[in-house]
Amino acid sequence: MPDFIELGTATTASRTKVLFLGAGELGKEVVLELQRFGVEVVACDRYANAPGMQVAHRSHVFPMLDGDRLRAVIEEEKPDLIVPEIAAIATDTLLALEAEGHHVIPTARAARLTMDREGIRRLAAEKLGLKTSPYRFAETEDEFRGAVEAIGLPCVVKPIMSSSGKGQSTVKTPKDVAEAWALAREGARGGAGKVIVEGFIDFDYEITLLTVRHADGAGGTKTSFCEPVGHRQVDGDYHESWQPQPMSPLARQRAEEMAAKVTGDVGGRGVFGVEMFVKGDEVWFSEVSPRPHDTGMVTMITQDLSEFALHARAILGLPIPSIHLHGPGASYVVLGEGTSQSPRFRVDGAPLLAEDTALRLFGKPEVAGHRRLGVGLARGSTLDDARAKAKAVAAGVHVILE
Repeated sequence: MPDFIELGTATTASRTKVLFLGAGELGKEVVLELQRFGVEVVACDRYANAPGMQVAHRSHVFPMLDGDRLRAVIEEEKPDLIVPEIAAIATDTLLALEAEGHHVIPTARAARLTMDREGIRRLAAEKLGLKTSPYRFAETEDEFRGAVEAIGLPCVVKPIMSSSGKGQSTVKTPKDVAEAWALAREGARGGAGKVIVEGFIDFDYEITLLTVRHADGAGGTKTSFCEPVGHRQVDGDYHESWQPQPMSPLARQRAEEMAAKVTGDVGGRGVFGVEMFVKGDEVWFSEVSPRPHDTGMVTMITQDLSEFALHARAILGLPIPSIHLHGPGASYVVLGEGTSQSPRFRVDGAPLLAEDTALRLFGKPEVAGHRRLGVGLARGSTLDDARAKAKAVAAGVHVILE
């Protein structure tokens, strides 16, 4: 029997209501896609006028790690779906709310597992047997030094709880050890917690395999894959991505099997960003995010259904017959560095005269340090052509912080 989905109308008694925990640029795009289905959206974040709030029906401002405030808002709003858009959320409260009958996307367990790198790494390597880099966890400096010695040099050090590459470094020589420990502690959420020490993999490239668990139209759940997204990081933070990343057929098969296994265990429906390292035909699991991925912003120009449109369909229970790639495409981030409560942008229109180019400015109202503020997008005849055009679009944006 096919699935029948009932959707209400926003602001009326019949409304279908979705509440976002985190309202950044990725959430903003999902909010826009949900509103195309007439869904009522409530956006929550730690600061006012976050990008997703600017396009939602209502918003609430509170720290996402405040379990009491989180519960109070959800009990007030009574949403049909709760969508975590960031990892740093009071997941114990989400687990309790789910047990009480609330629907968390994809599941509260997924939010809990992926809030820190320890939970998902142990799931992937120790329960599912996926191929990963060697790793150790450490909570004290003595444990950290022992982990570095056990893993060997070079190795990669990350806080188990961080975002946008904060606190990540590569230890190449013994003299780097103390600095890596200090950087990891500084970059961790709350300035404490465990770190993970990973053996360095001599990979050819990194990919994000956007994996979609969605209704199959016959009462079940199906797993679909976007074309692999290649990406370049600087200090652990995404700066550029492109699609499709060329892969050998065997590597592609292994990546899809790996992604299906980990997302199947996590469960639920929606888009998952599964990060992997690839060398030849060999594939190593790195991380998974149970939500659209920043590197997947390239799909706004490459696919008929972007990762955000796919997420909206999947979480509403709608089927996805196919995912069509329009052609080689790329994204390149627009960065701001400094301090401002009202950033401005001087945009050079010349790069946007090129065919199949686009610019997205996220509308973030504040900058304190280093922050991603937009993205240049392009399709091209080849990946190199697309990457050059996307970079030119981003380079044409001068960020003014006053």
